[in-house]
Amino acid sequence: MDQQPPAGRGVPEGGETVPTCYRHPDRETGISCTRCERPICTECMVSASVGFQCPDCVRQGSGTGHHPAASMPRTLAGGTVAADPRLVTKILLGINLLVFVLVAAAPESLLEDLVLLGRAWDPTPPPGSVEGIAEGQWYRLVTSMFLHQEVWHIGFNMLGLWWLGGPLEAALGRVRYLALYLLSGLAGSALTYLVAAPNQPSLGASGAIFGLLGATAVLIRRMNYDMRPVLILLALNLVFTFTMGGIAWEAHVGGLVAGVLIAVGLVHAPRERRTAVQAGTCALVLLASVAIIVARTMSLS
Repeated sequence: MDQQPPAGRGVPEGGETVPTCYRHPDRETGISCTRCERPICTECMVSASVGFQCPDCVRQGSGTGHHPAASMPRTLAGGTVAADPRLVTKILLGINLLVFVLVAAAPESLLEDLVLLGRAWDPTPPPGSVEGIAEGQWYRLVTSMFLHQEVWHIGFNMLGLWWLGGPLEAALGRVRYLALYLLSGLAGSALTYLVAAPNQPSLGASGAIFGLLGATAVLIRRMNYDMRPVLILLALNLVFTFTMGGIAWEAHVGGLVAGVLIAVGLVHAPRERRTAVQAGTCALVLLASVAIIVARTMSLS
């Protein structure tokens, strides 16, 4: 009679036992609790004074003389473990969908007031595109991150946000994850503002989504998981970026580079200087984006 493998273990086709999270048996993992040695996934791992612990051991260790860090649930990057690990992802998804509906119902002038650059069907740059940013309308660099016109565009971006955002939010914590999303989107807008033609259309969350994709690759490498699936996904997205028409590749590349850099700082920061390194990495990406924006603005004045 066939038997199911015990919780915490999975058996692949080759017959070799592969560890899986004891709380989520469908998730393979290479990390174990330093106290009970049970395998745990990124969502369940809690940062302790040495290594990671499972939620059960953290609860049992509270008030028993263990290091204070071990009694406070922490994510891989040092963030607070939340009851809902997808809350920020849900909020970002909701904002994008709400803006999509509002823009669809509003006069076309609203889109022109919020978009980063020009429209593909208008060979003449609309009033307030690049010139608007150069004249101080820097809010366009952020508002354009939440604008979509086509259903397929917002559909793909929101699927990417849901698939990539949830695991990243669980591994990084809410504040760090939100910083990753916003700074990746801003970096994508900055590179587009610097390089793209004034009448090249540029709007949408694609820069931020590519930032999440780059961060996912860094996290998977940090966890010693199989890199092939995410590398294949990244390669396919880059192929589409540079072969399909009507895509602002600058936003994709800018977001991807920013996402990788931020994620490296978040998940590889030494424990004793983690907050300083993480904040410094985010600050450097922000300053680089601002420097690009200022340089482009000065060149237009």
